[in-house]
Amino acid sequence: MKTLLLAALTAIATQAHAGPANKYDAELKGRFEAREKDWRNGAIVYQVLPDRFAPPANLDAKRHLYPAPKILRRWDETPKRGQYLPEAKLWSHEIEFWGGDLQSLTARLDHVQQLGADVLYLNPIHLAYTNHKYDAFDYAAVSPEFGTRADVKALAQNLHARGMKLVLDGVFNHMGRNAPRFKDAEAKHLAERVGRRAAPRPARTPSGGGRKAAGGSDYRDWFYFGPQYQSGTRIWWLAENLPELNLELPAVQDHVFRAKDSVVRSYLREGVDGWRLDVAVDMGFEFLHGLTQAAHAEKPGSLVVGEIANYPKEWFPAVDGVMNFTLREILLRLADGRLSPALAQRMVDRMVAESGVDNLLKSWLMLDNHDTPRLATALPDPAQRRLAQLLQFTLPGAPNLYYGSELGMSGGDDPEMRAPMRWDQVRDDNPDYVWTKKLIALRKAQRSLRVGDYRPVTAERLFAFERHTDRARDTVIVVANPAKEAVTETVMLGNSKLMNIWMLVDQLTGQKTQISTGLLHLTLAPHEVRVLVPELSPGGGYSAYKRVK
Repeated sequence: MKTLLLAALTAIATQAHAGPANKYDAELKGRFEAREKDWRNGAIVYQVLPDRFAPPANLDAKRHLYPAPKILRRWDETPKRGQYLPEAKLWSHEIEFWGGDLQSLTARLDHVQQLGADVLYLNPIHLAYTNHKYDAFDYAAVSPEFGTRADVKALAQNLHARGMKLVLDGVFNHMGRNAPRFKDAEAKHLAERVGRRAAPRPARTPSGGGRKAAGGSDYRDWFYFGPQYQSGTRIWWLAENLPELNLELPAVQDHVFRAKDSVVRSYLREGVDGWRLDVAVDMGFEFLHGLTQAAHAEKPGSLVVGEIANYPKEWFPAVDGVMNFTLREILLRLADGRLSPALAQRMVDRMVAESGVDNLLKSWLMLDNHDTPRLATALPDPAQRRLAQLLQFTLPGAPNLYYGSELGMSGGDDPEMRAPMRWDQVRDDNPDYVWTKKLIALRKAQRSLRVGDYRPVTAERLFAFERHTDRARDTVIVVANPAKEAVTETVMLGNSKLMNIWMLVDQLTGQKTQISTGLLHLTLAPHEVRVLVPELSPGGGYSAYKRVK
């Protein structure tokens, strides 16, 4: 009997592969197959702060890398906000370290792989003074606390052997105040002010290029100086430790991405698969577009994703994807009741229509990261948190997991959200860990969730949408009730292939819901979410889906 049933289901599947079911499918031919071949689409991204992810094998051998006033903390200590250090022009908690590095991270890759991540994203690793490394001294060098360029290359090779990718954090809008290039430029600027130049300053070239200042400096024009700036230098968001680069200067562009030995190109040649660009919104469309084109020329299929909190619509193709802060905010406000389902639905529908599914599939959808409170702190109610996470893993995008959030780690504003990884919580009886693995398994099992198009489901009190391809069997209907009370509602589907009086099966509970002339009548408990897929055959070898692909 089992053999006959298997043969019948195989025949149904074979018929579904027989070609386009209608002219609309013909128009979609090849779309989803092409998306599946591009690793950037719908990837699951795991984010790591190298200093905080895994304790080093031999901390004593590294202590000399953290000279005073830097402080080396125990792994079981929690970061706390410090005091501002006027002479250093930064906060004391920015120079407190926990000792993690690339080798200790590599030793824990099994956790990342077994979780189901496709991409490892590292916060900055280049040479810098602080623990977070957003104050670069030299983009081409790796901070010795973390390792070397050889370690980066070995990490990329290790990930590739696991079928995974590596994305680095590029902080190209600004450098650190103590970066040699900035100190050189600042010294020449001060010399000019007091009239100690050895020769008159040449006029700028028409192209806006730099010039070699007296005394041999190549970097005088790399930064902005003048009395109009609060600190005498243009600094990012008035952070005195972060002087901004002159991104219009050809020499800066050559260094960052245009030249063959540039930062962007050289790391890609050594095995890195993409770049996440810090404060990309500050860099502007033109610079980003040039960088993205250079990355693609060096390594076709590489990823450039920008930290852009603005509405995403017009940032493509300057970048391949954005960090989708807009969708993050919609989900958090929907989950905690600040947005009604109907209004949130209209917002998402508009964003998808205007930004395009292909662009959003490459955009990272995070609910927390190193700059925000952790999800368990932002949404302390587990039911609200799980609703938001389920939507994160089912809406168009590449879900971004911040290390430790799969375990339910909590943490408020900077630096609390940057606590060291709680390896003691990696247990099969940790409900957050179990839930996260379930979400990842669900996503990997459903083709539409990874590369499918998006279509709204007409609803009022429920938040509902569909992910679909050109195959009926790939359809996934997601219906969520963010309210504190049960909601009963009839919603309308927009999929002509879903068969009347046939069932949809919830992938979380196994519960079945019957389709009635394109409508679903549902009662959802408070904060319940259903993930529904079509039941292709109830048994006996018959299927109403036999002639729809």
